[in-house]
Amino acid sequence: MKSFILGVSLAAAMGTVVMAQDENQPLPPRFDRENEVELFNGKDFTGLTFCLKNHADPSRTWSVTNSVIHCTGTPGGYLRTTQSYSNYFLTVIWRFTKVAPGADSAGILVQMQPPDKVWPQCIQVQGKHGHLGDLILMEGAECQGHPNMGTNATVSHQGLDHESPVGDWNTSETICVNRSVTSFINGYLVNEISDTSVTSGFIGAQSDGGDIEIRRMYFTPLKYSR
Repeated sequence: MKSFILGVSLAAAMGTVVMAQDENQPLPPRFDRENEVELFNGKDFTGLTFCLKNHADPSRTWSVTNSVIHCTGTPGGYLRTTQSYSNYFLTVIWRFTKVAPGADSAGILVQMQPPDKVWPQCIQVQGKHGHLGDLILMEGAECQGHPNMGTNATVSHQGLDHESPVGDWNTSETICVNRSVTSFINGYLVNEISDTSVTSGFIGAQSDGGDIEIRRMYFTPLKYSR
């Protein structure tokens, strides 16, 4: 059995997902803030790049005001890191500014593979209104129980819906380590997949119809041993 070396217990990350109704619901592990790596510097898009449909101008979709990223949601595409990462605990603090029919979706992309296109092979932490915490295997990515069927596959989140009201901030925490991905939404463990076919890659955020803001994107590196 493979094991983590984290300095804290990660039983929640490796074990069976516990339903969110359980009062003993495990919380996401915490780490030393000194080890955090900021992916958004609060000022501009240094260290990030863009891919949008029809090679659209990113500045018409993505902007930074008052230390917050704003995404209009159109056209479809994403921003992503210029560096590839593996074995990390990712935190993204974000919110919908408004939702409307057909304009209510976003997402966090992990283990993103080149080349840039809409959409790349990766695992999406779903940000669609009412579906936060679903894990979507995109463009042929696989996991245990979901082989490549030539289409995207969705692993639905477990338990209650823990999305904040529109306009309030959501905290999405995702553990990507070795061949597993575990999702926490606003402090609740909601989903987990294992034996993933993608184990490293870029980290990104979707432009997918929803008008959203992102306050922080950062991760803590995790050590892993066999």
